[in-house]
Amino acid sequence: MSMDGGVVQDVPVGFVSSASGLAAIHESGCGAAIWHRCLDEGFQSWIDACPPEQLPRTRQSLRPDGVRAEMVRLLDACGWAECAARETLADDVAKMATVFAGIMSSPYVRLRLDAISTNACRKFHVDAVKARLICTYRGRGTQYGVSTDGKEPHVVSDVPTGAPMILRGTLWPGAASRVLHRSPPIEGTGETRLVLVLDPVADLEADDG
Repeated sequence: MSMDGGVVQDVPVGFVSSASGLAAIHESGCGAAIWHRCLDEGFQSWIDACPPEQLPRTRQSLRPDGVRAEMVRLLDACGWAECAARETLADDVAKMATVFAGIMSSPYVRLRLDAISTNACRKFHVDAVKARLICTYRGRGTQYGVSTDGKEPHVVSDVPTGAPMILRGTLWPGAASRVLHRSPPIEGTGETRLVLVLDPVADLEADDG
């Protein structure tokens, strides 16, 4: 169900049509908000063809307004030549950091980019954070489902490639989220995913992520 344009309560997964719509994560009963979008075809073709060893990898905490400069440094280190695809990735990661920090009223974000070719996080779970943004730029998107009995979801869906998803974690105030997620099982397929993960950070000195 779409949650843009009005308040819809007690919807476990809200589908929105804009970056600002991801704020639906704050609505009552909403365990996850997904912005259904498609990235530029030229970018998608380029990133899909990029050698796995050149995909960017990082894990650090910083201010949202410093993310783009860090992405430029990281892509330089990966040997990415200046091109439209490089600008698209740097711009989008920076935008996601700004949007997520705003929604979470967080002064810092923990930024993680992973190139994944194994069955990482293959079990359905809720993350031990207040909230998390996940966006898959290459490969299959995150799998999710609504648990009705505390066990694995009976119906499993895939987040589209390029679509950001914000999920409530175990530190979100109130009742536990019923929306569970996992990385799609890809080990042995030859696929390498590129995944962005953002967590809110209130204090850099206290951050142990």
